[in-house]
Amino acid sequence: MTSHQVQLLLLDIALILLLARGLGALAARVGQPPVVGEILAGILLGPTLFGNLVADHFFPADVRPLLAGLANVGVALFMFVVGLELEHRLLRGRARAAVGAAVGSTLVPFALGVLLAFYLLRNHPAEQRAAFVVFVGLSVSVTAFPVLARILVSRGLSRTAIGGLALATAAVVDVVAWTALGGVQAVAGDAENYWMVALLIPFAGVLLAVRPLLRRAFAPGGIEKPLTQTILSLVIVGALLSAAATEAMGMHYIFGAFLFGALMPREGVDVLREKILERTGQITSLLLPVYFVVAGLKVDLRGVGIEGLTEFGVILLVAIGGKFGGTYLGARSQALDKKDSATLAALMNTRGLTELVILGVGLELGLLDGSLYSLMVVMALVTTAMTGPLLSLIGAKGGAVVRTAGAPAEGTVPGEAPGDGDGGGEEEQAPGEGVGSSGRSSRALG
Repeated sequence: MTSHQVQLLLLDIALILLLARGLGALAARVGQPPVVGEILAGILLGPTLFGNLVADHFFPADVRPLLAGLANVGVALFMFVVGLELEHRLLRGRARAAVGAAVGSTLVPFALGVLLAFYLLRNHPAEQRAAFVVFVGLSVSVTAFPVLARILVSRGLSRTAIGGLALATAAVVDVVAWTALGGVQAVAGDAENYWMVALLIPFAGVLLAVRPLLRRAFAPGGIEKPLTQTILSLVIVGALLSAAATEAMGMHYIFGAFLFGALMPREGVDVLREKILERTGQITSLLLPVYFVVAGLKVDLRGVGIEGLTEFGVILLVAIGGKFGGTYLGARSQALDKKDSATLAALMNTRGLTELVILGVGLELGLLDGSLYSLMVVMALVTTAMTGPLLSLIGAKGGAVVRTAGAPAEGTVPGEAPGDGDGGGEEEQAPGEGVGSSGRSSRALG
């Protein structure tokens, strides 16, 4: 690196963090998740507002790969956190309702997304039409688990049954989305390396074999260790090596990081896991704004005409209508009342950074061109920003615990009557705490 590159890199990081934090704080003041402001910061630094003046002057071609490297590390750790946040205990007493809502929240928008893909093919031809169609269907079906968790905490819904159900549903949708995206990449990736994708199965077996070793390392003799720099380094090294392994197999590095987080031990290491989530979240909060800018530099809305606006309107209609309508129908099928079903539908419409990661994969695979990528990024921004106003319109409030079909009361163990658990009822909770771990660890993620 030359001295000039070092200067620009340091200046860029300072500028990115300053703008991201400023707009993130502004977004929070108006009731939006900070990630909305951070994504907007990335778009504003791109060519949309100032043309290439800012982009070429502050982010020249020889510095962008350096920023992209930092961004990739941030996304890898973010995906590790997403995997680590997944909690099977969220499904206790909620499995039927969560699966029912998840089916509607995935299949309906996916089906409408497939129809959307055929409409978009008119102006955005793709060499791999089948992969493009599946990818567009997938891209309008996702939910941002970490952002959703943060919204639940900020609106006082994290201790309600509908909040727990939302997290459980989003967890199911997340697993389906990342699995489907892996299939899309296997089809759209390098044909010469198809055989390497099969290595993912024995690799998952290796991680499963490592899991009990990690549990013994984290809690020898059943006594949980405190988080040390050595343990944190061991975990981050494992996540990065896992990400590198799936990248070498022809899959995207995000799958390895996600898989390592999902297969980390849970039982007997609750406090340590919380600390790992908190510390890793602090690291990603510094690196993810760089990713927003790297993504924003690829967003160019200057050439959007009537045709582009029409496409954006259709994309937005499909994304919102499919996700809201599908989730609502799925929830109603499980005997949730209308208000809870609408609340769940509004929450599942949140896309945030998860959508940006998926769109970035589509751009790398050549499934999206620049103009369609730009429109989809704005869709992710709009659907995330509208979650708060929708919840206010529906009248979703925190406070008393709400019972949902198949869900136990908060503070009770499944199968016990209210009052049989410790303390016999609702416990006071510190601000920022949520169902499972998600409310705390997602604070740094938007």
